Amino acid sequence: MSANNERLRRARKVRMKIRELGTTRLCVHRTPRHMYAQVTTADGSQVIATASTLDKELRQGATGNVDAAKKVGQLIAERAKAAGIEQVAFDRSGYRYHGRVQALADAAREAGLQF
Repeated sequence: MSANNERLRRARKVRMKIRELGTTRLCVHRTPRHMYAQVTTADGSQVIATASTLDKELRQGATGNVDAAKKVGQLIAERAKAAGIEQVAFDRSGYRYHGRVQALADAAREAGLQF
């Protein structure tokens, strides 16, 4: 099994558990250059808020490091709160809770999201 297939298997398992719980979910995707975050409904049918390093506010400077991930976390928390979402389930998409993923989650918590 390749590393990406293993990551997707872990992600599928977590998403099914979140769907059972029925809470909105904060999904994270990372590439070597960018970080993406979405707040979606529990079943994944609707996207409520999005933020990424491709946004005009965050595009300046480096986009693939921990500082950029912190900015994405703050921005997604602000947009989710503006949409009326206070509590989410954190879907790390099978990535380890380490480095950029952890920085995004910590910044979102500090900005007011609860998970």
